[in-house]
Amino acid sequence: MHQQSIDRREYNITAYTENQVGLLNRIAIIFSRRKINIESLNTSPSEVEGIHRFNIVVVETEDVVRKIARQIEKQVEVLKVYFNTNEDVIWQEMALYKVPTDVIAERVIVERLLREHGARVVVIRKDYTVFETTGHREETDKLLTVLQPYGLIEFVRSARIAIIKDSQGFHHKLREFERTEPSPEVSENDYLNSRDKVFTM
Repeated sequence: MHQQSIDRREYNITAYTENQVGLLNRIAIIFSRRKINIESLNTSPSEVEGIHRFNIVVVETEDVVRKIARQIEKQVEVLKVYFNTNEDVIWQEMALYKVPTDVIAERVIVERLLREHGARVVVIRKDYTVFETTGHREETDKLLTVLQPYGLIEFVRSARIAIIKDSQGFHHKLREFERTEPSPEVSENDYLNSRDKVFTM
């Protein structure tokens, strides 16, 4: 039991899917049934037109994450799923901070702190100013802590976006599949059953 908790770490699950209504709910159920908390979830278009990309962050053991990836991949609309540690991906999160404008104007230290943390101005209004930073969670959290004593009005952070370091992209895998399986008679089910040997990143 103690060993299992030691082995738990942050994993990035990447799923390439068709954009179908209800898929997000079914993927969420896979996690809720196992009582696994999703730390971050992002969906976006991918490098392949018509194919969407899910990026899901969880803290679990490799064995559990592997089982989850297999379950997600069983969904009809899911083309392929990968999982990687933080060391295997390049990732970022964006954060927005709303601060009273008069505090920034009156306190030079606040302006200096924002500059030191690479914060960029998004909106300036008479009553508030919104700043934006991009980085790892500990970086955005650090600025959050720094701004708390200076009347921070609002804070929000985006879901994580991540690129797999040692990947040539899903587009490359599709072309590779077309070269190895050129027959136009291949059905969708055959395609899905063959993907394990074709799509590897």
